[in-house]
Amino acid sequence: MGNAKQTKSQLLEELQQLRSELTAVKLTAEKRTHELYVSEERFSLAMRGANDGLWDWDLETDDVYYSPRWKSMLGYEESELENNLNTWGSLVNPGDKAVVLEKVQDYLDGRKDSFEVEMRMRHKDGHEVFVLSRALLVTRGSDDKPVRLVGTHVDITERKKAEAYDSKQAGILEMIAIGRPAAEIYDAIALMYESRHPGMRCSMLELSGNKLLHGGAPSLPQEYCEAVHGLENGPSVGSCGTSTFTGQRVLVENIETDPKWAKIKQFALPHGMRCCWSEPIKNSSGKVLGAFGMYYNHPALPDEKELKDLISAARLTGIVMERDQAQKRIRMLAYTDELTGLASRAYFIQHTEEITKSSHRHGHRFGLLYIDLDDFKCVNDSLGHDAGDLLLKTIAQRLLTTCRETDFIARLGGDEFCILIEEVEDDYAANVAKRCLEAISQPIEIYSRKLTPACSIGIAYYPDDGENLSALLKAGDISLYTAKENGKNQYAFYKAELTHKAEYRFQIEQNLREAIEKQQLSLVYQPQININSGEIFGVEALLRWYHPQLGQVAPNEFVAIAERIGMIKPLTEWVLRTACSQLVAWKKAGFQQLRMAVNISPSLFLDQGFVLLVKRSIDEVGIAPAELELEVTEGIVQTDPRNLTVFQDLKDLGILLSIDDFGTGYSSFASLKHLQADYLKIDKYFVDDMLTDKKTLTLVSSMVEMGQKLGYGIIAEGVETLEQLDILKNLGCEIVQGYLFSKPAGADSISELMNSQTHKAILG
Repeated sequence: MGNAKQTKSQLLEELQQLRSELTAVKLTAEKRTHELYVSEERFSLAMRGANDGLWDWDLETDDVYYSPRWKSMLGYEESELENNLNTWGSLVNPGDKAVVLEKVQDYLDGRKDSFEVEMRMRHKDGHEVFVLSRALLVTRGSDDKPVRLVGTHVDITERKKAEAYDSKQAGILEMIAIGRPAAEIYDAIALMYESRHPGMRCSMLELSGNKLLHGGAPSLPQEYCEAVHGLENGPSVGSCGTSTFTGQRVLVENIETDPKWAKIKQFALPHGMRCCWSEPIKNSSGKVLGAFGMYYNHPALPDEKELKDLISAARLTGIVMERDQAQKRIRMLAYTDELTGLASRAYFIQHTEEITKSSHRHGHRFGLLYIDLDDFKCVNDSLGHDAGDLLLKTIAQRLLTTCRETDFIARLGGDEFCILIEEVEDDYAANVAKRCLEAISQPIEIYSRKLTPACSIGIAYYPDDGENLSALLKAGDISLYTAKENGKNQYAFYKAELTHKAEYRFQIEQNLREAIEKQQLSLVYQPQININSGEIFGVEALLRWYHPQLGQVAPNEFVAIAERIGMIKPLTEWVLRTACSQLVAWKKAGFQQLRMAVNISPSLFLDQGFVLLVKRSIDEVGIAPAELELEVTEGIVQTDPRNLTVFQDLKDLGILLSIDDFGTGYSSFASLKHLQADYLKIDKYFVDDMLTDKKTLTLVSSMVEMGQKLGYGIIAEGVETLEQLDILKNLGCEIVQGYLFSKPAGADSISELMNSQTHKAILG
């Protein structure tokens, strides 16, 4: 019995062991079967596309198998990348990562029947590779749980580039179709080809006559574009200049050594450009319109793809350039007067409407000159219309040479012209009108007949005389009719008083030059009194002009005109010599402590010869530098900082400097920090109001105190009453001048005042 039980037990153990061995064999077989299945899947996927990269993602461990082709597609060796999901996560474009994972989850959850997605991945050298990824899901047989995702990567970069190129080209064709500006299209063309060839920079130059004009080059430096803009083309003017000259393709491998670049390589080399290939841009009939250039920062010749793109770029640009030139021609015909070359009536209307809107928006005004030739019909009737046309052409050229480039000149039709001017100073419209009258009235010979043309001009202002084109033209026409009625060959404003004012100023201008040249002006003098000593401290020379027909002309009127006509320098030199000579005469008469004050125009301070003019004047007359005081307004140091140097040069000579009208300019106290001056003159404006305005009194007190603490002498001008004198004395002001002591008077009257000592009696 015992043996039987033992035998049965042994049999059970052997049976159990046999089962275990069978199970192990079964598991091994299943594992081998699974591995074989995986291998078969991978092999099957690999066979579908020998050039595809294979990946196998274990969803339970996140281990990922990447095939050698998958890695080499991104520039890596087989051993360089780890087999896990983080490898893919580090290489995929961040903007695409979430989209891909979302599509993976949709596929795993059964919301999608298949998995296919495009993504961008970073190549080892830094550029992006476009990838198409497809995958199959592997589930476990026992429970259908997804365990692996096996897929491929296909490099679709070239396809995507082609699609992008086609899309951009379609966009450019649309820009051409809807009439976008040529400059915008040129830039779009350049950027399209640059995107196909990383590192390339493109440019388009338009040929105008024999000059190369910048068309578009969005990636080239502005400095280079400006340097080549306006160059004349020729057989050795770089790649594009040579290409437009010969009409042939020019391929320069090395800008630094190629003789065609010898004259202009200094423009390109500093910006890294080392090679340039150029294709002539031609229109549909074969005429050269310009050149398309491609640049790299290394010496090279184009490969097959680059050469093909160079040719297609030039052809595409030619479509744009030909269309643009045709449109310019159409605009020129519409906006240019065919006979004279001036702007046409249509262009005049458009421009006037534009300038009206701009002036309204910015609060500006502009003037309109309406010009009509006098007795033009007689020319046509007596000499014929051809002669009339020749006269109109001549008049147009005279108007062009008379006006500024910014003045807009148009022929409205017949013998009518219009000029639109944006005023930069008072009476500019009248000045232009006067110059036009003079220019047009010059004799001309037509068909052996000597003619002296003339015109009448009406002047109107926006918005004063009209707030729209219709109203402005009506005002100009009315003023033109006024000029005709008044005798022709003259101008008239829409408002009569403006005509009278302009005529008066022109008479001043015409007579002032002669008065300065013949020294027909005169000086008067006003004494400056020391409050404490009662002595005459000095005298200020003041310019006067009396004209037999015009009467007494105010200095503020004729000095401004002297500046405008360029006569301020000789006028100032005459004033300096005359005033200093008078000072010498007074010194000989016994008045040894006097000094002479002379006002100086701010415009003279930037004249290089001004300091020498002052030195020459005092040396030739024979006075000490400290006996001359030059008065300038404080604004002179605010208009140009270079004036400070002139101040210092005058101080180095020993000349005294006084700031006239102190307190009336901007940042008065701030300007004291910079001025190398000796005296501050408090303006009459403040002195007048001291008695009635406490704020003004406080300001004067502050000016006196501040000036003295900074080391300046204080002069108050415009003192007319004893009350004003007492206040200034109490404030500590040192020197005064004004009607209380003497009006500006001739030298003899000032001599009598100095001898009579009446000024001391006023001081008590």
